[in-house]
Amino acid sequence: MEADDLAIADRVRDLFTDRSLTLCVAESITGGMIASFLTSASGASEYFHSSVVSYSPEAKQRFLGVDPNLPEGLVSGECARAMAEGALRATGADVALASTGNAGPDALEGKPVGLVFAAVATKDKTFAIKLELKGDRNEIRGAATRAALEFLAREVDK
Repeated sequence: MEADDLAIADRVRDLFTDRSLTLCVAESITGGMIASFLTSASGASEYFHSSVVSYSPEAKQRFLGVDPNLPEGLVSGECARAMAEGALRATGADVALASTGNAGPDALEGKPVGLVFAAVATKDKTFAIKLELKGDRNEIRGAATRAALEFLAREVDK
């Protein structure tokens, strides 16, 4: 983990602890990397509630209540929003962060490698972003993790 990675983990920790908020995470493309980044910072237990890696469509449906037949597919903002909202319902945390996308090496659902979506959900609203990332599989996953955490920090800091 690089210094910048620890810096974003520290920033998220500070934002959540200062606001007395709890966080849950629902990951697909990032495969647990978001939770790993967050728990690398001391004090994560003060705000980090839980994480689920829902890599398969069945896991998304079973653990998060995501419809496996979403019109936009599982690589979509629609899926990221559904994952975040499902994690919020399942855990009772204050905020949820979700990630989904295609890290490659081949197109998935006709969508290109590097297409990633992240969503942040609260009890009042849900926001999603679309990312078009470059690199190999692990570079895309790392960039998706960092971008999702930056997005989370921006939304919580508003």
